[in-house]
Amino acid sequence: MATKVKCPKCGKEIVWGPESPFRPFCSEKCKTMDFGDWITERNGIWSPITDEDLEKEEVMNALIAANNNEQQ
Repeated sequence: MATKVKCPKCGKEIVWGPESPFRPFCSEKCKTMDFGDWITERNGIWSPITDEDLEKEEVMNALIAANNNEQQ
């Protein structure tokens, strides 16, 4: 039995397999609309930066780079 999932954009049920080339989306349209939501920041992964995060070198480097980009 094939695994079925719901398109995260429209909720249409699709088969998870080669016959669904845009999986987990049902179509290129839903995939593109979802990408647009991320680009325009309607979607995002937002959480406060913790002291533990600041101890991680890659997080600090990303924050420094973002700050430098804002100042330019």
